[in-house]
Amino acid sequence: MRNKMKKSTWITMALLIYVSVTAALLLPNNTEISVTEKYVTVIAGYVIVGVLWFVLRKKEQLQQKRQEDMDKSDTNQ
Repeated sequence: MRNKMKKSTWITMALLIYVSVTAALLLPNNTEISVTEKYVTVIAGYVIVGVLWFVLRKKEQLQQKRQEDMDKSDTNQ
């Protein structure tokens, strides 16, 4: 059977690739901001993606627990 990738995983991976490609292509050519600001921008992007992954994982876990509780209550009736 094929493993289904969780929504939190593929969204996070897509955003990590997007942030990385954007940083690699656009930031070296940008001369209007300092090097420190470039690093802070990239790190902030990674932190935001990490927080989003954490929130999506918690949401999936709550949804799974709710589904299990509903299944358990259906079998008890």
